[in-house]
Amino acid sequence: MSNVEENIIKIKKKVTGSIPHPDSQQMPVSTAQALKERLQWGEPALTIIDVRDRDLFNQEHISGAESIPLAELPAKASESIDLERDIYVYGDDQAQTTDAAGKLREAGFSKVSELEGELEAWKEISGATEGQMP
Repeated sequence: MSNVEENIIKIKKKVTGSIPHPDSQQMPVSTAQALKERLQWGEPALTIIDVRDRDLFNQEHISGAESIPLAELPAKASESIDLERDIYVYGDDQAQTTDAAGKLREAGFSKVSELEGELEAWKEISGATEGQMP
């Protein structure tokens, strides 16, 4: 390898190493801000699941979230979501969120993160929502 080629490789490593990139979620609990940063970065390799009942989902939910009520987990998730996909889940409260995350993990989903503070935390940081708000 020539000296020029070695220098190009060194420069590539320095440039790509300094570009900030939100980590793929590996934590069992994530903040709304961490999720928002991933979405702003443009990472499409994640799924947001809202496990509240469909009426609440239809009123308001995180933009792009899928509605899979807790009673339908994990069967419905297993039909449409890859087991290795990064999943962020939220419910009515922390207990429901934790229950849903546990069910997903038991079903074999390896990258499940509970959204800390649920929808309220998302709205507090001005995260985008959809629905027919009352």
